[in-house]
Amino acid sequence: MSDDIMKEAPDESEAEEMTVTISLDDGDVVCAVITIFEVEGRDYIALLPLDENGENTDGEVWLYRYSENPDDPNEEPELGYIDDDDEFEKVEEAFDEYLDSVEFDEML
Repeated sequence: MSDDIMKEAPDESEAEEMTVTISLDDGDVVCAVITIFEVEGRDYIALLPLDENGENTDGEVWLYRYSENPDDPNEEPELGYIDDDDEFEKVEEAFDEYLDSVEFDEML
């Protein structure tokens, strides 16, 4: 199962932040893209859901499978749910390692 996503142009004040809009059953949610990363040969994306003010106050992060069509770079990427608990744990662990490396890099 995939969610529809749409890339949005970054707003001028936050030129480096990329966002996507995810269409869920109960409405659309704008999310900031934290990173796209690989685990065991498969790509995943970490998203930070934003409220109507463009903020995330609870620190919640959503992890999804991520895929692009290599034959058509203009086609919208697809997101998929991670249904398998073991797969989710590996993805969560890889994301935690990413966060640790970013924090370490910021200290240098």
